[in-house]
Amino acid sequence: MKKSLPLILFAVMLLMSGCLKKEAKTDRPIDNSSSEIVGQDETAAQEPADSDQYTNLFPLTGIATNDDTEHRAIAVMINNHPKARPQSGLSKADIVYEMYAEAEVTRFLAVYQSEMPQEVGPVRSARDYFIKLAKGLDCVYVCHGNSPDAKEMLDQGYIDHLNGLQYDGTLFKRSSERKAPHNSYITFENIELGSQQNSYDLTEKPKPFTFLEKSEMEHLQGEPASSVQISYGSSLFDVEFSYDEQSETYSRYSNNQQTIEYKDETPIKIDNIFIIEAPHKVIDRVGRRDIDLKVGGKAYLLQKGKWNEIQWENSEGRIIPMENGKEVGLVPGKTWVNVLPDKPGISQLVQLGVQEN
Repeated sequence: MKKSLPLILFAVMLLMSGCLKKEAKTDRPIDNSSSEIVGQDETAAQEPADSDQYTNLFPLTGIATNDDTEHRAIAVMINNHPKARPQSGLSKADIVYEMYAEAEVTRFLAVYQSEMPQEVGPVRSARDYFIKLAKGLDCVYVCHGNSPDAKEMLDQGYIDHLNGLQYDGTLFKRSSERKAPHNSYITFENIELGSQQNSYDLTEKPKPFTFLEKSEMEHLQGEPASSVQISYGSSLFDVEFSYDEQSETYSRYSNNQQTIEYKDETPIKIDNIFIIEAPHKVIDRVGRRDIDLKVGGKAYLLQKGKWNEIQWENSEGRIIPMENGKEVGLVPGKTWVNVLPDKPGISQLVQLGVQEN
C-alpha cells in the first residue's frame, strides 16, 4: 500500500491522550452502557472473527457469532442537522455512509444487520445515491420524505422501502422533545411490522465483505494516524476521528462534540474509517447534488491507528476498498464511510494527524 503523500497535504498535530481528548471534546459525561439490542447476543458479537468456538460470521462486520445471521439488512436515512444531534441508534450500525444531502449539509445512511437498536432516528428524507447504496446491500430502505429523483425511484419500486410520508403517526412517531423535521423516529419492531405489511422478505443476509484474520491485523502496515479531520465546508458538519489505543477504535466528533447516543450517551466506536472521493455536481437551486458512486477513485483507509492510500471500486452497487485489483480486508467491527467531492479532492479535504512518541 502507498504510505506517503506530499507533506504540504497534511497537518501534523500533537494530540493529547484519549481520555484528555474526550474531556475536551464533550461537555457532558459519557455513559459506556449499551443501548437495548433486539434479538442479538452482544457478548457473542464482540468475539474475534477467527474464534473457533463460533460457527457464523456477520457479513457486514465480520464478527463471529453462534446467532442466526440470516437476516436482511436495514438501511435508515439519519438526520445530521445540529438540531438532530445526538442521534439514536448510530452505535449499533454495521456501516454508516456519510455524504452531502444538499448544500453543505451532510446526512447518514446507517446500515443494520448484526445489531438492531430499539429505536433509530431522527429519520430524514431520501436521495437517489443513498438509495443506490442501500440497493447494493439488498436492504429494506427507511426514510421520511424524498427528493424528486428519489421519489421517482421509490414510486417505481426500485427498492423495498418504508417512507414516513406514508406512515407518519403510525410506523413513524414524532418526538415531543424536538421540532419537525428533526423529530421523526421509528422502532425496529415497526420496521419489521411495516415489512410484513408490505410482504418484504427479511430472511436473506447481504453478500459479505472481506475481513482480516487475527494474524493479519497483528502485522497491519501503514503510516501512523491517531486522528483525521475531514472538511465538508462548514464547521457544523466537519468531522474528526480520534484513535484510542486502549480500545483500538476511533471515536467521532462533529463541531467539537463527540458523537454519542441520545438517550444513554453511549459513544460511537468505529474500527474502519474509509474515506473516498467521488464526482459531485449541484443539480438544482436548493443545492441538491448528483454524486457518482460508480466510477471509483482515490481513497484512504484507517485501521488500528494506521492509514493507507488505496482505491475504491463499485462492485454490484457496493463500495469496496481495493488495492492492485484485490479487495482490501476490513478489521472486524464497525465501518464508517465518508464520501467527499473529487474537486478539490480528498488530498485537500482530509488532514491526518500523528502522535509524537
